[in-house]
Amino acid sequence: MSSSLKRAALIGSLAAATLSLSGCGYNEFQRLDEQVSASWAEVLSQYQRRADLIPNIVNTVKGEANFEQETLTKVVEARAKATAIQVTPELAKDPEALKKFQAAQGELSGALSRLLVVSENYPNLKANQGFQDLRVQLEGTENRITVARNRYIKSVADYNVLTRSFPSNLTAMAFGYAVKPNFQVQNEAEIKNAPTVSFDKPASK
Repeated sequence: MSSSLKRAALIGSLAAATLSLSGCGYNEFQRLDEQVSASWAEVLSQYQRRADLIPNIVNTVKGEANFEQETLTKVVEARAKATAIQVTPELAKDPEALKKFQAAQGELSGALSRLLVVSENYPNLKANQGFQDLRVQLEGTENRITVARNRYIKSVADYNVLTRSFPSNLTAMAFGYAVKPNFQVQNEAEIKNAPTVSFDKPASK
């Protein structure tokens, strides 16, 4: 066989292989896997943005005499617990690790919500422009977290549908694409709304 014929045969084989991989969903796995990774990175970025805001919020609240120390302590402890979790690419692939990460972030959301509600009882804080600016930034960050989480949830769902569907499930088995764990929501409707960070409700007793 001449060299030109060999080259043509090789090109034909490569073209056939490419079409075969495309037809079995291989390229779609690549696209969705990258989409999941990008969505996860955005989730982490927004949680980090919130963690970075908290020290300034805590320091501002500390300046208010007789501020409820238990509430402040819970925020500090919840932040320490959330940031102590070592976030690696493997975390998002481990259901138990993802569950612990979600629980820690949820605990921090609750502690922050409580702090902001309690702060309404302190006129000096309400009049403090620096504190008000931090609250606005925190509220915006909570909204960004919600958007990022929703995008991640959808990205993982799209990927998992492809992984479980026929015939792409055969490609998943051949190339080791496993179903990915996802954020769990007790109330599905909650993922459509921002976490409760109320600035208007009176503090509960």
